Amino acid sequence: MSRMKLGGIDEAGRGPVIGPLVIAAVVIDEKNLSKLEALGVRDSKKLTPRRREKLFNEIIELLDDYAIIELSPEQIDEREGTMNEFEIENFVRVLNSLKVKPDVLYIDAADIKEKRFGEIIGKGLNFSPKIIAEHKADAKYLPVSAASILAKVTRDKAIEKLKKQYGEIGSGYPSDPRTRKFLEEYYKEHGEFPPIVRKSWKTLRKIEEKLKAQTQRKQKNLLDFLK
Repeated sequence: MSRMKLGGIDEAGRGPVIGPLVIAAVVIDEKNLSKLEALGVRDSKKLTPRRREKLFNEIIELLDDYAIIELSPEQIDEREGTMNEFEIENFVRVLNSLKVKPDVLYIDAADIKEKRFGEIIGKGLNFSPKIIAEHKADAKYLPVSAASILAKVTRDKAIEKLKKQYGEIGSGYPSDPRTRKFLEEYYKEHGEFPPIVRKSWKTLRKIEEKLKAQTQRKQKNLLDFLK
């Protein structure tokens, strides 16, 4: 009896204003699922960065196949449709690049309608797995947990590289005060944002408006002072 190959796919870095969006897909023989579990593989958000990094190579050793892509801020800005459509298109691209095709594919769904998300991906695939697309799949299914770790470690490494180049940029998320501080200071100094940002993000327009308003206030105060 042939054993089933199980696939999982997930992304890291969908929301940040800085750095790439990383998508990772994995294929594992069902006999190795218990080994993944024994390693302590779970949703990457529940693991420390050091633990994730240690697991990265241990996971790869157990896989039949895997694929990882990094999508730059420029590629994200140049997308034609929504982020969901962009994600679907690239999930399909990564899955079709796998040499070993899974029989069952678990997907972390980005759409409100999980089933629809899975069906659209299914239509673009060059193989026909059974598809299970759910929210929080990275916390429910080990193949997705494994994919989420590969994606997160890859993105973290990309952010570390950017930190070496640009200094403290924070996590890259708009809600991170260190990220906002970096963006504001860079803009003040250069009159534009660095090439590592997603220019289509609203965060940047808000920062731009804030800094322009501050400049106008200063100029107005100076003119009042000179009157």
